[in-house]
Amino acid sequence: MKIEYTNERCLLVERFLRRNELEIDNLQAYIPYIDKLKKRRITKWSTIKHKKGALDAKKGKLFTKLSKEIIIAAKEGSDPEMNFRLRLAIQNAKDANMPSDNIERSIKKGSGEDSGSSNFEEITYEGYGPGGTAFIVQTLTDNKNRTAAEVRSCFSKNGGNLAESGSVSWNFETKGVIDTTVITEKIDEISMAGIDAGAIDVDVEDSNVSFYTSYQGFESVRKSLESYESVTIDRSEIELVPNTFADVEKATALKTMKLLEKLEDLDDIQKVFSNLNITTDLVNEFQET
Repeated sequence: MKIEYTNERCLLVERFLRRNELEIDNLQAYIPYIDKLKKRRITKWSTIKHKKGALDAKKGKLFTKLSKEIIIAAKEGSDPEMNFRLRLAIQNAKDANMPSDNIERSIKKGSGEDSGSSNFEEITYEGYGPGGTAFIVQTLTDNKNRTAAEVRSCFSKNGGNLAESGSVSWNFETKGVIDTTVITEKIDEISMAGIDAGAIDVDVEDSNVSFYTSYQGFESVRKSLESYESVTIDRSEIELVPNTFADVEKATALKTMKLLEKLEDLDDIQKVFSNLNITTDLVNEFQET
């Protein structure tokens, strides 16, 4: 079937429909639905942090977390060209304006070149928040007993509980997430460019455009986006993205977001993922609390 396109967004919608194996006989009819869907949901706690004004940066913890990630990544090899995880950790540190000396010092600590190297251990916890929302908490710690106690206490004090390994991780998939700010009139063009480069999904909210990629396609999509002057890359990470989301009543959702925030405040926490379906209205109300 030959399709007549009336604007660039039709092409974007067609790709969205093909990817989700939906009918494409009437592309124009899907456009309002797709636009509404993409503006409705904010899926990442990192997006909330960005909207709240970079909580980590406010509390002086961002560089510490970035440094720890570089250290643990460098244990797998100190050459960024041969070590994707280290390459990504360094890129994230640079995006956050972390001084080059700090980056180099962290690499040396991880590779063992620095006699004061830290012995961090990666531990992942799974749990449930208010309303049965699912949580995955990734930590880097030099004292696993301390970290376990702090994580358990945080859950119990905020309406949640720890769970057995595998209890919720089955609902999460490893994906690349690239958050960008795009000049408004270029959003359709950039969205299509991201898909052409390998993005498997695109979320649009005003001028904020998030690209989801496979683990393997992450770097190619980022490099493509970097080539456009109309794009500012705010953040790029490999994350655990839920396959299905939990819808709970507003009061429960706000409690869940408070648990997310409290977990992020813990020194040993690197990343927190949840399947809570977070709307723009919830974010705005949470900002006021």
